[in-house]
Amino acid sequence: MTPTLRTDNAETFAVRYRSLVSRGPVTTLTVLPGETVVLEAIDPNAAPATPGSAARPAAGRLTPLGDGRWAWTAPSVPGFYPIRVVAAGQRDSVTIQAFVLVPYSRLQEGRGYVNGYRIGQYPSRVLRGRSIYRAPAGFVEVTRENENVLVSPHFRLKQFLCKQPGGYPKYVVLDERLLQKLEYLLELANASGYPASTFHIMSGYRTPAYNHSLGNVPYSRHTWGAAADVFIDENHDSRMDDLNGDGRSDVRDAEALLAVFDTPEDRGGLGKYPPTAAHGPFVHVDVRDRRARW
Repeated sequence: MTPTLRTDNAETFAVRYRSLVSRGPVTTLTVLPGETVVLEAIDPNAAPATPGSAARPAAGRLTPLGDGRWAWTAPSVPGFYPIRVVAAGQRDSVTIQAFVLVPYSRLQEGRGYVNGYRIGQYPSRVLRGRSIYRAPAGFVEVTRENENVLVSPHFRLKQFLCKQPGGYPKYVVLDERLLQKLEYLLELANASGYPASTFHIMSGYRTPAYNHSLGNVPYSRHTWGAAADVFIDENHDSRMDDLNGDGRSDVRDAEALLAVFDTPEDRGGLGKYPPTAAHGPFVHVDVRDRRARW
């Protein structure tokens, strides 16, 4: 189960799409060209749609389905098309950062490249038949113009970029459930006395080519945009802050953060890692179809 995001307008207004309820002023939706998605404005405290709400897409076709419900058909051209959903009376709003994907077929046509950006090849075999290991639907195109957009209240698109070298445009796979989980974990960290404005994402999306170059397993959740290696870095020195107050940044700080993240209801992967010569301590977070800890 992905925890529900709770932010400023969480008590009064939310938007539901697919199987997600995204509470807060910013959320992300990834769609294929021409795909239709049903959007529903809701009161999180009540199931029915919120009457009198309005949806204002930057592009695409919007078909009303009744009070507070719409079918939005994405444009045929990949790109960034925000949708603003406004509550009745203009009191609250949610901006859906809608990214129309470059379809996966473009990777196959480009023999492991999309517009000159190397991605590599996804495994041809679906691991143990689990749907989470099917090839991604497509890729978000990242440009200098959109890399700074918020994809959730406290995280920006550029934080999830693969670390491999290369110019723009770049391409990334984003799992919306990971964004929700990171927001929830950020809330837990702050509530536990570890102030954090965001997490430093040491590694977000990894292309299969880059993941292979690191010697990692081919079915890493990073290559599906469903994992992030994170730590708190409020002093911006690119290392985990001294969370336990012992004057050092070491694996004990990763353990402290993991203890906050490891809630009984969490399904997904969590793991702590000590510092090495290449990086400081961090916690791995992912969304998968079963609970895993290491």
